Amino acid sequence: MQLAEIIGRATATVKHSSMDGWRLSIAQPLGASGQDDGDPVIVIDDLGSGRGDKVMITSDGKYVTEIVGTKASPIRWAVLGIAD
Repeated sequence: MQLAEIIGRATATVKHSSMDGWRLSIAQPLGASGQDDGDPVIVIDDLGSGRGDKVMITSDGKYVTEIVGTKASPIRWAVLGIAD
């Protein structure tokens, strides 16, 4: 789990079938000091976070498999929650 900031949205005209119906967001991972920690990543988001929201993201394969419903998915990152 890592803290990140939503910096935008992504759209795809062609995508893997396991991604159908998911909102794609661009998240900038943040370090402990609140500074950028690496490159932005694309995450699936069903919580409705918006630009500038601080979110918790995960790359846990088991969690992603459970929410998407298939092991054959290219999804790597997912939003776990919106930080208050």
